[in-house]
This record gives sequence, structure tokens and C-alpha cells, in this order.
Amino acid sequence: MAAYLDIETSFDGEITVIGIYLGTGKLVQLVGEEAGIERLGIALDGVKTLYTYNGSRFDLPLIAHQLGADLAREYQCRDLMYDCWDNGLYGGLKKIEVQLGIPRTTHGINGRDAMQLWQDYQNGNSIALGTLLLYNSEDVVNLSILRILLDLAGGQI
Repeated sequence: MAAYLDIETSFDGEITVIGIYLGTGKLVQLVGEEAGIERLGIALDGVKTLYTYNGSRFDLPLIAHQLGADLAREYQCRDLMYDCWDNGLYGGLKKIEVQLGIPRTTHGINGRDAMQLWQDYQNGNSIALGTLLLYNSEDVVNLSILRILLDLAGGQI
């Protein structure tokens, strides 16, 4: 089974959300203290391949450092950023989504905004958490769409 993974962080670099979209269509979001090694292991039960975007340089090392889970060793990992590069597509995930016509309702929100949303939530704004979780869910679901487009194109995007 495949899973698509993306994390959000605070301004201090702490993991605030781990989003996982499973190949079965199930979305799992581990928020705040839930984003620990035990719940992560449960969420990834049965997964063989993890897909990320820039995950080999950001998400996976941060998870290894903060949670002690070496996902790159435990799973087959594929960083779709490099597949995009092979197809002449450069930039962050949001830029690639625009180039390929992948829709997003949280258009205009970026990683820094996600940090601010977490801070706003910590300061009592529950609506901010909802926006952050929607943003993260679109990241992981859109990774699955990106993978399909890359696989269908067979290197010819």
C-alpha cells in the first residue's frame, strides 16, 4: 500500500501536523501531541511506499530527528520533487500544482502561513486549526494526484 506524507511545523521548527493520505483514500492527520512515534506507526501500518514532495530533505529528516523514526529506512520512499525535476518542473509543490492544473481551495496559503495558523490556533483561534488541516489535507491528496500525472506521463510532461 502507498501513503502520501507531509508535515507542518511551528515557527520553532516543531512538528505540528503529520498528514498521511493512504492509498485506500483514508486521510490521517496527527495534530500536536498526537504527532508522535506510536501514532505514526499505527497510521502507517501496512504501508510499503511513502511519497513526499521534498520529503527526503525536509519531512523525513525532521521526523527522524524529533520522533526518532527513520522512515527512509523503514519504507520505500519516493520524493516526487525529483520526478518533477526529471520532467522539467521546478519549484515548490504549489507552483507545480498550478503548472499541472491541480486544484486547491487553499490557494495562496504557504508554509509560513501554516506556521502562523498553528500559532493562531495555539492562541485560541479554533478556525485557524481547521484551515491548517485543510491546507495539509490538500498537500497530501494533491501528492497522490501528482504521482498519477507523473506516472501516466511516463516522463513526458
